[in-house]
Amino acid sequence: MKSRTNPTLETWGWQADAACRGMDSSVFFSPHGERGRARRRREEAARAICRACPVSAPCGLFAENSRQPYGVWGGYTEAERDERVLGVRRH
Repeated sequence: MKSRTNPTLETWGWQADAACRGMDSSVFFSPHGERGRARRRREEAARAICRACPVSAPCGLFAENSRQPYGVWGGYTEAERDERVLGVRRH
C-alpha cells in the first residue's frame, strides 16, 4: 500500500511548534507609519522570539520562498529577506 502524505501538513506543520503561535501579530508586523527607533525596538523584540524558536529556519525559508512582503519571519525583516533573496537593499 502506498503511503499518503498530507501536503497541507507538510507545508504548514512547522507552525504548530512556532514560539510565536498565539501571540499578537503586532510584534512581527509594523503598524502604519512606524519608523525609526520604534520600528527597530519592535523588530528586535520579534528577533528575540525567533532566536528561541525551534522552527525559525523553516519559517524563514517559507517567507523567502513565498516572498512575504511584510513582517519578521524566522528572524528576518522584509528588507533583510529582500537582500538575501534578491540582493536588493532597501533604504
